Amino acid sequence: MSDQVILVLTTCPDEASAQALGTALVQERLAACVNRVRGLRSTYIWDARLQDEAEILLIIKTTAARLDELQARLQALHPYELPELLTITVAGGNERYLDWVRMGVTKQDE
Repeated sequence: MSDQVILVLTTCPDEASAQALGTALVQERLAACVNRVRGLRSTYIWDARLQDEAEILLIIKTTAARLDELQARLQALHPYELPELLTITVAGGNERYLDWVRMGVTKQDE
């Protein structure tokens, strides 16, 4: 179902990049809303070295129909060489809110 509401998760290295990415996705109607969650620490291996970095989590509300375009835009704008992009299917919720998300990502020419 193309109007299936999904959550997309990604992380950013700082507030400026998180805000710029969130703003672009909402203005381009690829996301209805983007939450920025500060205070996150990520531990991972990159370039064969253990990393422990502060990051900002973005929770992006969109639909499955917009995912390919959102992913392409995320790749283009994200400061990381390999940005995280995980999707979670929304199984239910406030139907009026889910409709608001769907309307928020409807292309202008539809």
